[in-house]
Amino acid sequence: MSSLAFFLIVVSAVMHALWNLLVKQSRHKTVFIWWMFVSSGSMFTMTLPLMPGPFPVPDLRVLVLGLAGAVCFVLYHLLNGRAYRGGDLSVVYPLSQTAMVYVPLWGIFLLGERLTPVGGAGILLVVAGAYSVQLQRLSLDELLRPFRSLGSPSVRAALGAGFVYSLGAIVDKTGVGFYSPLYFTHILVIAMLAMMTLNIMRSRYRSQIMAEFRENRLLILASGPIMMGSFLSFRYGLKLAPMSYAVPVRQVSIMVGVMIGVLFLNEPCGRFRLTAALLILAGAALIRLG
Repeated sequence: MSSLAFFLIVVSAVMHALWNLLVKQSRHKTVFIWWMFVSSGSMFTMTLPLMPGPFPVPDLRVLVLGLAGAVCFVLYHLLNGRAYRGGDLSVVYPLSQTAMVYVPLWGIFLLGERLTPVGGAGILLVVAGAYSVQLQRLSLDELLRPFRSLGSPSVRAALGAGFVYSLGAIVDKTGVGFYSPLYFTHILVIAMLAMMTLNIMRSRYRSQIMAEFRENRLLILASGPIMMGSFLSFRYGLKLAPMSYAVPVRQVSIMVGVMIGVLFLNEPCGRFRLTAALLILAGAALIRLG
């Protein structure tokens, strides 16, 4: 993986963790995520006229990929919002990032990517770090605890978000492979905003729309550049790197998410979470070398 691709994906990871912090601080999660897309989509659209050259006309293949990616990522955000209603950021966030378990498999079997031994070891370290971030002590009972939590709606929603995201990553990699990452991201964001708007117009959410804006308008405005930066930096990095490596490296955001939960949300931290953070960093370094 090139230095530029690695840098872009790490920047995306930090911003990804930051907007997850904003979601956690909101009152109505689904409505707040919609407002985030309104903010980022509006800002994105207003900057396009400043770009050099005209907007390249997308063909049918690009539009289909943009729509498919939007479906995957809308489901990801909805499941994430549901998970955050009842779970800690430092537990829900790692579980929602389990896409990295599936992505290398999709990359190898569907996209023909190849992993070096060093890169493969790095992916395994990242997976180990993401799993151990939930542990409180070293024992068989504790190792099996996450599996006993599968009955929790928050845990199921977070795991579902991770799987759906892995499918979206395949669409992303295919789309940016033959179309500008900038304009593909714009198509994706606008399609996601349109789908979320249909969902948010349901009666259960209507009364929450303006209430959420009045309560968290500053967070909503801040979310625009953060989300747009996260989307763009990741897709430019994805264009330059194999999907099998790009998505695991982005899991540096797990470490950032845990630290945010500890420092700003008063969530507990222990030696296992510190060890998990070190495993993720070591894995990212090996992927860089691989």
